[in-house]
Amino acid sequence: MHKIKVWDGFIRSFHWLLVIAIAALYFSAEEGMMELHFVAGFFTLALLVTRLIWGLIGSKTAKLSALLHSPSAALKSFKQTDNKPGHGAAGSYMVLAFFILLLAQLVSGLMTTDDILTDGPLVQYVSSNVVEWAGWVHHKNFDLLLYAIILHIVAIVIYRIKGKNLVKAMVTGYAAEKNNDSNEELTKSPWTAIIIFVVVFAALLMTWGAEPVAYLFS
Repeated sequence: MHKIKVWDGFIRSFHWLLVIAIAALYFSAEEGMMELHFVAGFFTLALLVTRLIWGLIGSKTAKLSALLHSPSAALKSFKQTDNKPGHGAAGSYMVLAFFILLLAQLVSGLMTTDDILTDGPLVQYVSSNVVEWAGWVHHKNFDLLLYAIILHIVAIVIYRIKGKNLVKAMVTGYAAEKNNDSNEELTKSPWTAIIIFVVVFAALLMTWGAEPVAYLFS
């Protein structure tokens, strides 16, 4: 058994920054801090957009194509530990579910209003029926996201019991693999992804986020 680098710097940063962002979104919503909520939402949207782009041009283990597995492969991975570098078959389904839930949460948030002071930047472009539907989705979908997070944590614990330390790999980038003797590089430099994220986040802040940012620093 030897260690190989399976996660690049952006993927690791994406994972942990997403944890912080979701916590900030929950806290700001509960406390009624809507300006902070929107800024955290734009930050999360920039993270997700960059992750999807990186899934097309980035590291081998970060590719969206690496997340596509048959249902039978996913069921098989429950019965035996998957030593394939990167996300296993079952884990890939979890990642795809997170992407879908996050995208639904973020897009619905852009079309949501509190009917008092705060409107999402897309509210003015859609009908009142769509705004009402988006608000319903935004609240209900977050519950699904919380359930997915709990399931993700349970899966991490189960994998740890089976001898696969997923948390350590996501911190260090390295994992112990038995069946990979290839010298192929699985990761790329994260700088391209970092630049994409900075550009996307800056663009969001200078357009949709200009008002909440000005309020936060006023």
